[in-house]
Amino acid sequence: MALYLTEQEVTQLLTMEDTLAAVEAVFKSQAAGEATNEPRRRLRVAGATLQVMSGAVANFAEFKGLLGLKSYVVTRDKARFYVNLYDAESGELLALVEADKLGQMRTGAASGVATKYLARANVKRVGVYGTGWQAQSQLEAVCAVRDIEVVKVYSRSPEHRARFCLEMSARLNDVHIGPVEKPEDAADAGVVITITSSREPVLEGAWLKPGTHVNAAGGNSILRRELDDEAIKRASFIAVDSIDQAKLEAGELVTAVEKGLLRWERVRELRHVVSGETRGRTNDDQITLFKSLGVAIEDVATAAVLYRKAKEQNVGKEF
Repeated sequence: MALYLTEQEVTQLLTMEDTLAAVEAVFKSQAAGEATNEPRRRLRVAGATLQVMSGAVANFAEFKGLLGLKSYVVTRDKARFYVNLYDAESGELLALVEADKLGQMRTGAASGVATKYLARANVKRVGVYGTGWQAQSQLEAVCAVRDIEVVKVYSRSPEHRARFCLEMSARLNDVHIGPVEKPEDAADAGVVITITSSREPVLEGAWLKPGTHVNAAGGNSILRRELDDEAIKRASFIAVDSIDQAKLEAGELVTAVEKGLLRWERVRELRHVVSGETRGRTNDDQITLFKSLGVAIEDVATAAVLYRKAKEQNVGKEF
């Protein structure tokens, strides 16, 4: 029988520690040739968009093989997310998971893994552009992999900035989190996170200090750009979660390639950094960049962790 997990149950079960471990492990599996990812596909009709992405992982944790897909429909009013997790040996559906919280956590964890491997070891300050729900897990993940002391937060709305800082200060007790009024002030940090839906750049490359690591995680549409051309030009090392998907969805990189400012041969996949095949940062003055798009194997790995924990704790409904 398959297991159904609601958003409330996912929130109850899933921790950032779990998700960071799952995402890092699945990137290592992918580097070893044991995980396959299919880029997101979109189908539009009558004001709604169906988005589907799928992935397969062999020998992950206690599972000999897993297959999964995430599907979600976005309308003008809302979005609904689901992950189907299958046993690769039997072909049986193991779990159907409501996946909005799951997606938030695995997106944050991907930036956390990139920060672990690409940011300077001694960074203490983080700058955040964007104060929505997704920004919460981004900051939580970065603080889980680095000893962060100060966070500077910018968004266009002073009210949103203040609320985000208040909420995250309560969650991350030992970190001083405060708003800034000028966008350039948030860039004065060892790690900078952009997590917006902006079509125009919110972070200018001229603001970046030597040694900064940037997680650009907000846009997964070719029409959106969180970073300007200068930020791409100044990055000594650029990583993505999927080059195939980046060519379809990474507006910042596609624009830079079209202008002749970047070649795709310079862009590396995060799996090669995590596995040690590729060295990302080679000195403390380099600017590094991770362009996160969100890939299906992250969802499959995180759903597998959820399934195991749910069975252990007798959570969820069988059907």
